[in-house]
Amino acid sequence: MTDREFDGKVAIVAGGSLGMGKAAARLLAERGAQVVICGRREQPVRDAVVEMQSAGLQVEGIPADVGKSGDAEHLVNFTLEHFGGIDILVNSAGIQRYGTVVDTDEATWDEVFDTNVKGMYLTAHFAIPEMAKRGGGVIVNVSSVQAFASQKSVAAYTASKGAINALTRAMSLDHAADNIRVVAVCPGSVDTPMLRYAAEVWKGDKSEQEMIDSWGKMHPIGRVGTAEDVAELIAFLASPRASFITGGEYKIDGGLLSGIAVPLPE
Repeated sequence: MTDREFDGKVAIVAGGSLGMGKAAARLLAERGAQVVICGRREQPVRDAVVEMQSAGLQVEGIPADVGKSGDAEHLVNFTLEHFGGIDILVNSAGIQRYGTVVDTDEATWDEVFDTNVKGMYLTAHFAIPEMAKRGGGVIVNVSSVQAFASQKSVAAYTASKGAINALTRAMSLDHAADNIRVVAVCPGSVDTPMLRYAAEVWKGDKSEQEMIDSWGKMHPIGRVGTAEDVAELIAFLASPRASFITGGEYKIDGGLLSGIAVPLPE
């Protein structure tokens, strides 16, 4: 029974105002969790909170850049003040920037790693002691299939996603004795604002939707994923149903990485 499996649980969803993070925050709240979301831009956070509260969900939110220590600490303290503890941390904050190591400048490289990797370190740094006080918890880090296989011209992004998977393994070992499970989800192409941004960058003469559809056809299932698809996996991994799962990397990619790029002739 999953309808209220998170009753009595408190969750933080970093990057919870948009895309996969927003879908995960909503699903956790629908299943009983009290949820705090954050995002770097105030208006999307405010809009997401109003939308979810209007649906009767227990959701609060603050603007925060989790790549900054003060913001990450404030996020945890805000959660403690509102809901009294932390049981679940979903690290979904992330950015995409394009470039090789030659044409990516140092500031862009640092921006990607500060958000995608350092942000996960900082939220965990402040949240894990609070989880331990509650007798344990779960951390779900949102990575990517690009932790395993890369496109061209995404050097910083791909490197950051590989780092997330390595960090997930390290955290799962370090905190297993505290009954804290740590896992990574690795989506393929998912229809989110980030993917729409990529489609706008690369569409050429196509429309944005045509570009999205063409990427969908590269997945054996024949479409890109939805934020709700990923939210379901996040919720499962965060739930007691996944109590023997830690340290793993779970692809949700429509079969994208199941094939190789050299097909046999028809």
